[in-house]
Amino acid sequence: MIEFLKKYKAFFIGLIIIVPIFYLLDAVGLIILPEERRPLEFISYTIFWGLAIALPIHNYHYLKRKKKIVINVLSLLVLFFIALVIDSTMKMPDNPITFILLLVFWIGLVYLLIPSFIKKYWKLIVLIYGPLLLYFLYLRLFSGNLEAYLEIKEDFPFFIFFLPIPVLFLIWIFEQWKWLQNLKAEKSKSELEMLQAQINPHFFFNTLNNLYALTIKNSDKAPEVILKLSDMMRYTIYEGKKDVVPIKEEIKYLSNYIELHKIRYRNKVDIQFNQDIDSGIEIAPLLFIIFLENAFKHGLEKNHDTGYIHMNLEGNSQQIHFRIENNFNLEKKEDASGIGLTNLKRRLDLTYPNNYELNITAENNVYSADLKINLK
Repeated sequence: MIEFLKKYKAFFIGLIIIVPIFYLLDAVGLIILPEERRPLEFISYTIFWGLAIALPIHNYHYLKRKKKIVINVLSLLVLFFIALVIDSTMKMPDNPITFILLLVFWIGLVYLLIPSFIKKYWKLIVLIYGPLLLYFLYLRLFSGNLEAYLEIKEDFPFFIFFLPIPVLFLIWIFEQWKWLQNLKAEKSKSELEMLQAQINPHFFFNTLNNLYALTIKNSDKAPEVILKLSDMMRYTIYEGKKDVVPIKEEIKYLSNYIELHKIRYRNKVDIQFNQDIDSGIEIAPLLFIIFLENAFKHGLEKNHDTGYIHMNLEGNSQQIHFRIENNFNLEKKEDASGIGLTNLKRRLDLTYPNNYELNITAENNVYSADLKINLK
C-alpha cells in the first residue's frame, strides 16, 4: 500500500491543490462554484482538474525531456486564462473575442495531441469550420444590435458547429486502426530481419573452427567455448523474439561474444566493457550487438596489433546510455553502414519512438556510436 501511495502520490497532490485554487478563483469572480446542493458536480470538477494538475507532476521526468511541449502547453493555458479574464470582465454574451481565443486554444490542444492528423486534414477542417466561423462573426457583429442577434440565435441551429466532430473523430479512429495494422506488419518483418541479421554465419564459422582447433589440442577451453556459443545461440533464437529482456541477459550475451573473440585473438587485443547499470532494467533484446559486430569487423579484424574496442553501458530506470568506440585503419576502412544499422534504427523507431537518440561519428581513424534510450 505504501509503495502504491509513493508511486501515485502526484494524483493525491493534485486533488489537494485544486480545492483552494477553486475557492480562490471563485473569490475573485473568475469562476462560479456549484451550489452546495449539487455536490456531485463539484466533486466531478475537482477530480477532472485535480487529474489535470497531477498528470504533469506524475510525468515530471518525461516532461523535463520534452521542454518544447511543456512550453506549448503552458502557452495554451495562459491563452485559456486570458479568455476567461476577458469573458468575465466584458460580460458580453457570445463574446467574439472569447470565442476566437477559445477556438485557438482547442485547436492548439488537439494539435499537440495529434499533430500528424491535423497536418494531414487541416484543409478539410478549414473547409468545414471556416464558413461556420465567418457566419457566426457576421451574425454576431453585423446583424444588428445584441437584441437582434439573440433573436436570430434562438432560430439558428448552433449545434451544427459540433456536427463535424464525430466525423473527424471516426476518421481519426480509422487512421489509428490502419496505423496499428501497419505497425504489426512492420514489427513482424523487422523481427524476422533482425534474427536473420544477428545470426552471423561468419562469426559462428570462425568460432566453430576455433573450437575444432581447441578440441584437437585437448584444450581445457573447449567446453567453455561450447557453453558460451550455446548460450549465445539460445539467446539469439529464443530471447530475441521477446519484447523486452532483463539488461543483465543482454550484458551476458555481449560478454560471451567478447570472450569468444578474445579466445580467437589469444587475449592480445584491447577490449574493455564497463558497466554501471541497474540490473532490474528491462530492454528490447539485441540492440547493442550490431555496434559490437561492426567494431570487430571494421576495427580489430583489420588492425590486430593496435586495434581497440572500448564499450560502456550505464543507466537507471529513467535512461540507458550505451557508447562504443574503436579505431580503424583508414586505408582498409569499409562502409560501416548497412542492413544491420538500418534494421537497428527501424527497431528503435518501432520500440522506442521519439524516446531515443543515436549519434554515430567516424573521425581521425576513430569510430564511435552513442545511443541513449529514454525508458519513461
